[in-house]
Amino acid sequence: MFDIEYDFSKTRFLKDIDYPDDLKKLTVSDLPILCEEIRDYLLEVISKIGGHLGASLGVCELTVALHYVFNTPKDKIVWDVGHQGYIHKILTGRKLALKTIRQFGGISGFLKRTESEYDCFGAGHASTSLSAALGIATGRDYKNENYKVIAVIGDGAMTGGMAYEAMNNIGILKKDIIVILNDNRMSISPNVWAFQKYFNELITSENFNRLRNKIWDITTRIDGKSDRLQLLLSRIEGGLKGIITPGMLFEALGFRYFGPINGHNIAKLVKILNDIKKLKGPILLHIITEKGKGPQYADKHSQKLHALNPFDKTTGIEIKKSNNPSYTEIFGKSLVELAKKNHKLIGICAAMPDGTGLNHLQREIPERYYDVGIAEQHAVTFAAGLATEGYKPIVAIYSTFLQRAFDQIIHDIALQNLNVVFAIDRGGLVGADGPTHHGSFDLTYLRMIPNMVIMAPKDENELRNMLYTATVYEKGPVAIRYPRAEGIGAKLGNFKELIIGKAEVLRKGTDVAILAIGNMVNHSLKAAEILKEKGIDAEIVNMRFVKPLDAMILKNIFDNFSKIVTVEDNSIIGGFGSAISEFAEQYGFKNDILMHGLPDKFIEHGSLDELYALLKLDDKGIAEVTEMFLQQDKKELYNKGNL
Repeated sequence: MFDIEYDFSKTRFLKDIDYPDDLKKLTVSDLPILCEEIRDYLLEVISKIGGHLGASLGVCELTVALHYVFNTPKDKIVWDVGHQGYIHKILTGRKLALKTIRQFGGISGFLKRTESEYDCFGAGHASTSLSAALGIATGRDYKNENYKVIAVIGDGAMTGGMAYEAMNNIGILKKDIIVILNDNRMSISPNVWAFQKYFNELITSENFNRLRNKIWDITTRIDGKSDRLQLLLSRIEGGLKGIITPGMLFEALGFRYFGPINGHNIAKLVKILNDIKKLKGPILLHIITEKGKGPQYADKHSQKLHALNPFDKTTGIEIKKSNNPSYTEIFGKSLVELAKKNHKLIGICAAMPDGTGLNHLQREIPERYYDVGIAEQHAVTFAAGLATEGYKPIVAIYSTFLQRAFDQIIHDIALQNLNVVFAIDRGGLVGADGPTHHGSFDLTYLRMIPNMVIMAPKDENELRNMLYTATVYEKGPVAIRYPRAEGIGAKLGNFKELIIGKAEVLRKGTDVAILAIGNMVNHSLKAAEILKEKGIDAEIVNMRFVKPLDAMILKNIFDNFSKIVTVEDNSIIGGFGSAISEFAEQYGFKNDILMHGLPDKFIEHGSLDELYALLKLDDKGIAEVTEMFLQQDKKELYNKGNL
């Protein structure tokens, strides 16, 4: 949707701002007006197409101040949690392109190096900015170049352990890096009061730091007493900071700490950034912001307008396209239903209660709900510990985020064969969030792990049954993988325990067997109807389990069909199709197998319909690929680029 029109002529300043050089032509007193114009424009666009709104609204003043004070792109801003970057995009040559954000063929919803020289480091996952900034600063110093490196971390990213690992390393190496902690009360939330503001202005002023450095130099010339005097001065400065600021932790890690200050006072931000950029060494500026600042209805949104579908700009009410509940909602409500009957069930998420559906458990059985922050590794090992005490943890994490806990899944859970359930939301393509969030690899990275059972439901009722089956399974870990999508409208029944590894034939056929997993099952059923019109009779199998496979059904399929197609919403490398091919090899079958799924590349953003059509994973595409497979040699299909 690129037809959004916005009348920039009604703006006083935004109409003339395309790059940071344009921004620098304004006075500091002009900047608050510009910020309000930017907020209005951002709201207008995102209300039409959806996107990550709250975080960008919260960093409006900070983003403007950073580009106003620093010489970007020579000075490099490393953003954490890329959805803070919408306003950064507006100010760096992508103002008009904002209407294409997260749309097929448009700009990314995250930071992307190939999109702009101002995006110095890609950011889709959280807690990465400090490590990346340290690498950039180290490279700068090797090349003897002179520029500033600023890392902006916030929106909960300080709950991730990787951030503290990087802070420790930065403090040890003493690199010239400015870290801005955007505290929107999703990580650290200290008090702000008048004396603290006064002290902050004092210790960041050029005069104070010149005097401080002169005193330091003088003490070094006093024979026999310099160490004692410098220690005394350090204790006085550190003691004051410890008393009136929350900066003791950061000072202990080797940073000079300033703040907290009001992150929406742009004049104050500009002043302190101008002062700080003259200093050397690791600096941490702590600012307090309000996520979703601007529209009054932000306070009514539990995640402060974090991520939205199209909505009414005036009321904030989402514009719904379907009445079918999502897989996420079905999972969340089903877990509550089961947890009320089984006190051993405990829900764990990593900073995404709404996104994973655990908000239902949080509301109804809060004593058995845990949000560990953006700390997936900790979440998994925390679950492992609970499992050793006889509880059944349900770890609900997006597919793309669970990648970060790969070692913990293997070492802490599978190796000890603990009874932990992984509820893997956003399995497969996710649409507009693009390659940083597509769940393209979970079947691959989970399938190789011993003791792991892997299921994927064809519809929302099967999801309920798989969840129930996982909660009563006592022989090791179970993963249930389901898409970011609304259900197909399947009728929900009572919970039913499934036989582990048992598939089902949904449609009998004679010409070709299509083996499908998860949400590809219904696409395959519809593809079979298209093929029928062309005289091709396809058998459709809902495999249900990627591991273990149903050996009985597969042997029957291989005995009766010379050509077999596997369909999955996962990388074909090491995924479901690979499992079927390995089965054939193991049992000596020589059938012709076509593995159809995600190719060996990162898939760009776009709507699910657009992406499925592009990759031939929609109804029509699966039918087309199957027909070509029956009519041509498989190698010819690959050589022609049809797959």
